[in-house]
Amino acid sequence: MPLPRTVRVERATVQRVGRRPEAAPAPNWTRLITVLAALTVLTRLPSFVRTPWNPDEGFLATQARQLADGGVLYETVVDRKPPLVPWLYRAAFAVFGDDSLWPVRVAAILAVLVGAVLVASMAARRWGERAAWVAGLCYVFLSVGLDPEDTQAATFEVFMLPWTVAAMWCAERSRWFVAGLAVAGAVLTKQTGGAVLLPVCVVLWRTRAGWTALLRAGVGCALPILGTAFAFGPGKFLYWIATGSGAYLSADGAGLKPVLRALGALGLLTLAALPLVVALVHAVRRRRAGGHPYTATCHGHRAPLGGTADVWLWLAASLAAATVGLQFFGHYFLQLVPPLALLGAVALHELTARAATAALAGTALLACGYVGWGFTAGRDELDHAHRLADTVRSYTDREDRVLLWGMHPEGYWLSQRAPASRYLTAGFLTNFSGGRGEARVGERYAMEGAWQRFERDLRRRKPELVVDDSRGKEYGVRRTPTLRRHLGRHYEKVATIDGSEFYLRTSLDAAGLHRKQAAGPR
Repeated sequence: MPLPRTVRVERATVQRVGRRPEAAPAPNWTRLITVLAALTVLTRLPSFVRTPWNPDEGFLATQARQLADGGVLYETVVDRKPPLVPWLYRAAFAVFGDDSLWPVRVAAILAVLVGAVLVASMAARRWGERAAWVAGLCYVFLSVGLDPEDTQAATFEVFMLPWTVAAMWCAERSRWFVAGLAVAGAVLTKQTGGAVLLPVCVVLWRTRAGWTALLRAGVGCALPILGTAFAFGPGKFLYWIATGSGAYLSADGAGLKPVLRALGALGLLTLAALPLVVALVHAVRRRRAGGHPYTATCHGHRAPLGGTADVWLWLAASLAAATVGLQFFGHYFLQLVPPLALLGAVALHELTARAATAALAGTALLACGYVGWGFTAGRDELDHAHRLADTVRSYTDREDRVLLWGMHPEGYWLSQRAPASRYLTAGFLTNFSGGRGEARVGERYAMEGAWQRFERDLRRRKPELVVDDSRGKEYGVRRTPTLRRHLGRHYEKVATIDGSEFYLRTSLDAAGLHRKQAAGPR
């Protein structure tokens, strides 16, 4: 005897809620990838209108030249970052030359596109075709949702994000060893990329994959990191990417500056994602009020707001990673983009098609505003860097080494002059960074042994020109006794440009000096 209609409906409802929704139709990947590629290029066009965008790009470009000249990473070429991005710059320069950053700008476009496609694939697997489009588009739009200096530069976070998304993409497909490799790739791009390991482990636990899967993921993660560590020397590698930055990873003496910087960055990203945030808040409130967990449809399949615990944890872990060191630079918050894009996709599923389209259009319009900001951003610091580089060239020959005492190492790359020291910024030797106040800035807060190595560098590779580019900051030469004494013994002040003071070696004869000045920039 057939069951009554009401019983059949209730049973169907229980079965639908109790199992994962059936696979929704896959999107047209050729069309989706083409659209994402076009939008990625358009949103990153500002990256080509100025060089460099920030000191990190200048640092990486100078590092790449040092490596090409036989430098050794973490020995004669040093930084607090893992090696993948310096190697990427070095490879790009080897193929295309080292006079332009356009190759790494193109690599950044590819990195954003890969991340967007992987996020779209995750959304398609979970919630269907419409979610795939929304997630991919949101990823591209949000990737420019900060100060252009933080989003348009081809630096660490841009290249880290595809690794983090790949780790989650592999985890939800139970490819545990490859997921571990992706986590390692994120860590070797920037240390905070390791935060994605937490949501990966949650996916592993939720799917009851077992100890074998955990072992495979652990081995996949450990092998590249340990291999890299042993290639450089475990102690040296650990020092430069972790233990040697103890004083740097602190906001002591900075007052409210880091807090204001964090609020500014979060405010900009929230503004960029405002339509998505509103939709997400609406969806969460509706569900807490007792709404059914399946509230929107996509080609006949219902999209749950539930089942996103791993994405929320991914967002929380990314936010925690952005706060490490209490520096709160804007580009740190790019790590929030992938989980935000996924949450935005599922939130828009809670809206009607018309409301979801309007929210996505609003997000696109906001992204246009950030792109326009990129084209019109102020150039004061960049113009200063170019004037400084021109002056450096006027006082030196191509083979001369120079020392730029400041926080803007792009001057080395722009002037085409090699640095006299392994330390490309004064931050290694004074602990100055990001507007930190006087409380923890000075020689005593330098990295351990840095001044001894610095003085050895100056004896071995005497700079023809020293530029005090501190411009009144707490780490200036006047507040750095060791360097001040060195300048007093061997150098004379020859110029002041935009507040930067130039000191030339006294061993250079007057006739040679006049010849170089008369020759002009070279």
